[in-house]
Amino acid sequence: MISLNTLRTKFGIILSVVIGGALLAFILSLKTEMGFSGNDPEVGTVAGDDIHYSEFLAAYDDVKSQMGDAYTDEQAQQILSNAWQMVIADHVFIPGFEAMGLGVGEAEHKALVRGERASNVFASAFGNPQTGEYNLEAVSQFLQQVETNPQAQKAWAYLCKQADFDRSMMKYQALVQKGTYATNLEVERGVKAANNTYNGRYVISRYSSVADSLVNVSDSEIKAYYKAHKNQYKQTPYRSIAYVEFDVVATDADKAAVEAEAKAATEQFAAAKDLKAFSRENRHASVAQSYITAAQMTEDESKVLVKGGVYGPALVADEWRAARVVDTRNVPEKYTLSHIVLPYTDDKLADSLVTVAKKGDFAALATEFSVAETAAEGGKIGEVTYSTLAPEFADALYGKKKGDVVKVTMGNVIQVLKVDAVSAPVKHYKVASLTYPQVASQQTQRDVHNAASLFAVNAVDAGFDETVTAQALASRTATVEKAARAVRGIEGNSIEVVRWANEAKVGDVSPLIKIDDHYVIATLKGIDNNEYRTVSDVAASIRSTIIRDKKFDIIASKMAGATLEDVAKAANSEIKNFDSVKYDAYYIPGIGVEPRVLGTISTLEAGKLSAPIKGASGVYVLVTDTVTPAEEAQTVEAEKVKQQASAEQSATRAFYAVQELAEVEDNTVSYF
Repeated sequence: MISLNTLRTKFGIILSVVIGGALLAFILSLKTEMGFSGNDPEVGTVAGDDIHYSEFLAAYDDVKSQMGDAYTDEQAQQILSNAWQMVIADHVFIPGFEAMGLGVGEAEHKALVRGERASNVFASAFGNPQTGEYNLEAVSQFLQQVETNPQAQKAWAYLCKQADFDRSMMKYQALVQKGTYATNLEVERGVKAANNTYNGRYVISRYSSVADSLVNVSDSEIKAYYKAHKNQYKQTPYRSIAYVEFDVVATDADKAAVEAEAKAATEQFAAAKDLKAFSRENRHASVAQSYITAAQMTEDESKVLVKGGVYGPALVADEWRAARVVDTRNVPEKYTLSHIVLPYTDDKLADSLVTVAKKGDFAALATEFSVAETAAEGGKIGEVTYSTLAPEFADALYGKKKGDVVKVTMGNVIQVLKVDAVSAPVKHYKVASLTYPQVASQQTQRDVHNAASLFAVNAVDAGFDETVTAQALASRTATVEKAARAVRGIEGNSIEVVRWANEAKVGDVSPLIKIDDHYVIATLKGIDNNEYRTVSDVAASIRSTIIRDKKFDIIASKMAGATLEDVAKAANSEIKNFDSVKYDAYYIPGIGVEPRVLGTISTLEAGKLSAPIKGASGVYVLVTDTVTPAEEAQTVEAEKVKQQASAEQSATRAFYAVQELAEVEDNTVSYF
């Protein structure tokens, strides 16, 4: 019978108990100063709806239950992101789908469960990984648990919701894609782009040939340009901070003390008769699990260790290292293996397969009995290096030769391994190591903490900038965008700095914030909640653009003539060539990234002089001399298929457009 554990281990859907009402009640009963006031606080808005803590917590726990208890910081951030997307789906997409008639009714949902309609969600949970076949019996077995098991009930509800949403999203994307098409003009231009190569000549007069002082730009022109192009200056609201960091690093005295300790420990390490016992008593010592060859050691290590000596202590990458050989094995460097993977409960079957496999067709047995994806290939793993094997496999294969079959139980599975081939024997070494990193002493840590604390106190009393100057420190600046979870420039998990900045007032100084091996003290310099950058913020950029446009007018008026030679003379420039240019190219050799120039080259009648072209770096005038057709021409039909596929792919952006229109505001960083 398929179980919750099977779903968790085989299909990656971790279905653990979600944080329940007791925890939520505790959180919501926190004191007013914690920001809850006994109520359910708002953590954001979606499409005008207030999103409360309890709603996001439920979505967060649903996603988190898929990850289990162990995950990286990056995965933790992904959990939060996915939970927020679930909330957006509940408030924007699912109601929208239902209003459009794209929801999933009862009959359609049952068809998804029965496998009559394809569902990626159900297939990933109940599909056979070898054949891809939907296992309806596994669904039935799991539903039996749903009747009595609360965990299974919650798991099934989550699967059903995700499957229905996935189905609605597929219908919505199909609907949008069907509304896209490639026009005849696009197809015609696409055929020309694919079939023609252009050669010609050009003249460029760079904007730098006209001094900026010759061009006047008024404030009214800047404001007019800003108004006409305001959407270019949309921004995410942000807060500006300045901060200083106090790094906890080892002093020279600390390094000398570590060196002395490492040398003393190495003497004990060299004299130890039982290195496993020694490693249990000394946290800096360890015994490797795997065996390595001399070629896998550093040159300095191999010179000593292969002779039975003690390496080190040597300073390598800011740590003192010593090593000794614990054991040696003369084994093949590489094994070619096949395997049969069984659940750990099938121990008797595994024993029987070992007996049969020694004389029978191992590939046939793997295809019939193995639950691993390799079953389809007769259980073939291929070539593996002995030094990469887990201890259980390395011990089981030690002394085995071609044709031997062994059984290994590890974790929740049993593996029956067959040795298909071996390489020549090579001496392998199990190495014990002693490692002393050059870390700061406790006294140094206290000194840095005291210095940082003193700065924080003085920054509040005398002012942040004044204290930075008085202590001859270097401060840095950063922006904290709304909904951000990190401060760019600060190493480590800087979310506490973000949370402080979101709650602070201009001029506030943060408390001491410890991040890994350094301390951060910040001050809030400014708050910008504007939807658009201000005119003053972008005035310099706008001024440069207007100057370029006015220079174009000045230069273009001079680049006149009946021929390209006339234009070159008038512009006091030289004629250059362009060769083998295609319309769909991104970069023009000798010219660079110039979309307007590329468009003119591919549309200009051969032999005709172009009008002045406003490029990124200067003003161009050109002539396309020859157009060379491709040897294998792109047909109109093929181009239409290509253009249609591209248009349908672009339609997937509708998802992001809808989300943007929902005016989402994410404030969960204050709580999660």
